[in-house]
Amino acid sequence: MKSRKSSALELVKICSRVLEDKKAGDLQVLEVGELSSITDYLIIATATSDPHLRAMRMDLEKTLKDAGIRVTGVETAEESGWTIVDLFDVMIHLFRADVRSHYGLENLWKDAKEISLSAAVPAKAKRKAKKPSGQPKAKRTSRRK
Repeated sequence: MKSRKSSALELVKICSRVLEDKKAGDLQVLEVGELSSITDYLIIATATSDPHLRAMRMDLEKTLKDAGIRVTGVETAEESGWTIVDLFDVMIHLFRADVRSHYGLENLWKDAKEISLSAAVPAKAKRKAKKPSGQPKAKRTSRRK
């Protein structure tokens, strides 16, 4: 049986991979278990826009549901630029850049241990190059006359 901390770290890895695949900016993982009675890890990431913020949340929720992982809660206010996904042992804070810099969540948890992303998200296996399909691509023609 896995310890609670190792299963929380596995959850951090799953969520970090999803966010990295979704092009989250400035992804940070903080170990706050010794500083907080609420959660063990915080994941903080930046979205480029409100649609990007929604897309990151939706991909997280889908991946977690497919893995059978229970989401404790999701807090978001339309156009607030901040979404929280609560997984009990892991809390994910997704921000638009302007909102993230305004609240400075990292500064509130400056005594937390930062987990390196290489530990949280192992290097991806090199993807095989796609072979040409054998079909030539259609040439674009100009519509100018």
